[in-house]
Amino acid sequence: MIYCVVPEALEAELFDKLTAYYADDENVTVIVDRRKSERRGPNDDPAAAEQRETRDRRRQRVPGEFPRIDPG
Repeated sequence: MIYCVVPEALEAELFDKLTAYYADDENVTVIVDRRKSERRGPNDDPAAAEQRETRDRRRQRVPGEFPRIDPG
């Protein structure tokens, strides 16, 4: 499923046009973004912020070293 997200400020101008444009594509749904603020803000619970963990999602390197390659 692909969502075509239209900002609320442009809803009157774009929503009907994009809905008609993607009418034949059943994999695309046009929606209006009605969020008013960020999910996490300065008024969040401080205890929850302490529990939040930031992790490095990159794959860890293989331990050890690579063997030397003879250029000749």
